[in-house]
Amino acid sequence: MNQVAYSPPWGLRNGLAMTLYTALQVSRRWETLAVNPEPLYQPHIFTGARDTPIFGKVACPPHPKGTIIGTYGITGSLENQWFLKLLGRKAVAQGYAVVLFDWRAHGKTAELSPALTSDGLYEGEDFVRIAAQAKAMGYPAPFWFTAYSLGAQLALWAVKAAQTSATWGADLGLNDTDIAGAAVICPSLDSNRSLTYLVNDPWGRYLERAIARQLQALAWQIHAYHPGALDPSAIARVNSIRTFDHELVIQRLGFESVEAYYDATSPLQQLPHLTRPTLILYAADDPMFDPTLVPELKAVCAQNAAIDLRLTSHGGHVGYLSSSACQRQLNDPDPWWSWNRVLEWFNQQPC
Repeated sequence: MNQVAYSPPWGLRNGLAMTLYTALQVSRRWETLAVNPEPLYQPHIFTGARDTPIFGKVACPPHPKGTIIGTYGITGSLENQWFLKLLGRKAVAQGYAVVLFDWRAHGKTAELSPALTSDGLYEGEDFVRIAAQAKAMGYPAPFWFTAYSLGAQLALWAVKAAQTSATWGADLGLNDTDIAGAAVICPSLDSNRSLTYLVNDPWGRYLERAIARQLQALAWQIHAYHPGALDPSAIARVNSIRTFDHELVIQRLGFESVEAYYDATSPLQQLPHLTRPTLILYAADDPMFDPTLVPELKAVCAQNAAIDLRLTSHGGHVGYLSSSACQRQLNDPDPWWSWNRVLEWFNQQPC
């Protein structure tokens, strides 16, 4: 684990405060804090695992030095995920080609297909297939994967999928060195433990219910796009994250229980087996995740030289706003500490 220089603004040294402030306040004015312009994106439909169409948008500066493939967290779309839009602006400004995509059951991908989420089981392969198709379009290696929150879980699965692609994707046209690795922000590591922690905390219950309402709305949208694909009575029974997966997801994937599904998809157990460079930014005060995961994460990463863990005391869940002093110390042009560290890390990797 490397030493980390990070300090939040005054008043945001509490993880819940940072999380809520970022989600409810900064999300409304993020463009006033952005120093780079919006890239000129082009829409593109990729083909993921099991021939699932995946909607994405692509941007490429002159003479790109690599390609970053990214997505977002548990809910949202490319239209409203401002934090991912920030990455696109900053990455293109630093000379990277960018592929951003709506993952399964989200945004325009949900319009194209009724395929539901699988928390990494298929999404990991989706990342790799998107990289292969981007390469065929002329986007250059090295390819880097990135995401945050639940999307970060998917990106970690993508590293695992890339490591085994020779056995399942020999026809993709990828060289072994094309996919360089990943950088993730506040990844979900163990859904069983973190959801149990969340629903037993007063503020956590509020956050969990808000996410559950968005998941139910997502399911109703899929039902509208693809009549008959989802059972309306099952959608109506969704009142939590667990019931969303119980009612709509696990049977299609062959799991007998939500607990078994979460055990199979949680990436903590996969971290020892990652062999490609992987940066993990993780805040010890993240209010979304069980704090007892922190020492386990440290122990696992300490045993794997491929993983660069940057563990901070503060930062909340996908917050990481930096103070003015922190920005000056690190020579950052803006308060987006986590994306600055991700891009800095990409730039430092020998590829």
